[in-house]
Amino acid sequence: MKNKPNQLKYLKYQKNRNKGFSCRRNFLIFGNYGLKSINSGFLNFKQIEAARKTLVHNLGKNNKILIRIFPDKVLTKKPLEVRMGKGKGAIHDWVAVIKPGIIIFEVKYKDYDIIKKAFFCASQKLSIKTEICYE
Repeated sequence: MKNKPNQLKYLKYQKNRNKGFSCRRNFLIFGNYGLKSINSGFLNFKQIEAARKTLVHNLGKNNKILIRIFPDKVLTKKPLEVRMGKGKGAIHDWVAVIKPGIIIFEVKYKDYDIIKKAFFCASQKLSIKTEICYE
């Protein structure tokens, strides 16, 4: 997984408000268990990768783990103690926008107890509240 997209129309976007519920990516397609977000926020590449690694550690390498989000939005930040003006700040981080209801990970697995433990460990790596959803 790359930590930024190949091409964008504009490099720096406005942050916008992250309101409302997700009307897309809110149901399972590929697996029978999923990790669904409860509240809104941003997830950066390091958080997504850490959660993926814990899922692989708990479920094993041979199981299918699908990541349904991608960090394609840029956050900018100005250095400390810099005066106002002089344009928008430099790129600080690439993030994925998370709304309530978006499924972050999907897994095809049989044993619910192992899935519950794996998703709990993965959710500890994320900065948003999550829950387990299933078919």
